[in-house]
Amino acid sequence: MKKTVLGIITVAATFVFAGGNLSPVASAVAATGETCHVQRVYVDRDTDLMWQDAPYNDAEDGAYAKGYSVGKAGKWTYAKNYCLRLDYAGYTDWRLPTADELMAVHRKRGEAFHYFRDKDFWTSTPTTEGRYYVVYPADAYKYKRSKRQSNYIRCVRCTKK
Repeated sequence: MKKTVLGIITVAATFVFAGGNLSPVASAVAATGETCHVQRVYVDRDTDLMWQDAPYNDAEDGAYAKGYSVGKAGKWTYAKNYCLRLDYAGYTDWRLPTADELMAVHRKRGEAFHYFRDKDFWTSTPTTEGRYYVVYPADAYKYKRSKRQSNYIRCVRCTKK
């Protein structure tokens, strides 16, 4: 009897100290390999704008650096179409922000976005000679860029219609 009780205690202690989980529900969920992907947004109550706040990945960083389009980085026409086609956080009415909107959100005290890049972001505001403005988040100023250049993309939508 003592051996049986001692054996059960030893097995249980080993299981607990080894990080085991006694819950059959948790192990069944863990076995599926599913993960939770939260579609983050930043809502600016002063302007009634909702901003896409999604993580940037290596492919997007490569597109920015090498001048091609993929995900949330690319040339201007791609950026405009990316936002128009975006289905994110339960909404489909996303658009490319204006220069004034993007400058204003980056002029707020502290970092508004959880996911950010310290590089240029496209706007929908045209300049001269077929160029469009980008906004550099570090100084919140706008700069003229060729439509053929690759920049990061952050979409926006109005929360009030």
